[in-house]
Amino acid sequence: MTMSNQFAEAHRSASATFTDRIKGVADWDAPAPVAGWKARSVVEHLLEWFPGMLAAGSDVALPDGPDPKVDLLAAWEHQRDAVQAVLEDPATQTKTFSNPMTGDMPLAVMIQNFYTADVFMHTWDLARATGQDDRLDEAVATEMLAGMEPIEPMLRASGQFGSERGPLRADADATDRLMSFIGRDPYWSAS
Repeated sequence: MTMSNQFAEAHRSASATFTDRIKGVADWDAPAPVAGWKARSVVEHLLEWFPGMLAAGSDVALPDGPDPKVDLLAAWEHQRDAVQAVLEDPATQTKTFSNPMTGDMPLAVMIQNFYTADVFMHTWDLARATGQDDRLDEAVATEMLAGMEPIEPMLRASGQFGSERGPLRADADATDRLMSFIGRDPYWSAS
């Protein structure tokens, strides 16, 4: 399996789980684990930041989709499918993403490291906010945490992650450890 195929499959899996959680939301105004956010904010965040970052560092622009204020699920499904198409396009294998903050890297690597990872982690936020299954894929969470720990100072300096939370219970799983590392209280509850 090529790197691009691997990243396309990772996005397909993470975004499918996130889509399932969106479909399970009964209250879009439910508080979320990120301070000041509601369930709706989790989805809006993913819809808002990525298209601009992608266009600013590459010659790829996602097509405009439905208005999230009118149909949040349709807006998400449009972006999900557009990103999947980029990852499955053979031309993506030769494209470079260039940004002063990240430097140059293969476009598929940027999507994997920044966007797919964000979708994966925010699945927990949406699930926890709305009382759904919040357990993340154990292997992916373990691998992600192992990749983030060596660059912790850079991650914290970015302002995108809070301080590590703890202490963790003796039975903490990979989801709990990852959420704690990125600054979430793994035992947060809306109630």
